[in-house]
Amino acid sequence: MNKADLIGAVAEIEGMTKKKAAEAVSVVFDKIKEAIAKGEKVQVVGFGTFSVVERKARTGRNPQTGKKIKIPAKKTPKFTPGKELKESCK
Repeated sequence: MNKADLIGAVAEIEGMTKKKAAEAVSVVFDKIKEAIAKGEKVQVVGFGTFSVVERKARTGRNPQTGKKIKIPAKKTPKFTPGKELKESCK
């Protein structure tokens, strides 16, 4: 399922136009992005938690040359699935 499929499903279930459903889906994704950009957690009970994780600086290796390179510290988004989501995959 991709974003277009998700929009179509929301439109069908809620009986709205695809344009309105696209706006609703976009607002949800935008709000999640805004919250994790501020360093906040977004917890959707039964689905999972979106958060930001700080990766430490480390030394890596260029696979083509074998030369050591420094990889800087950075923040990256993280998703932890909830219990219900994990169980639905079994």
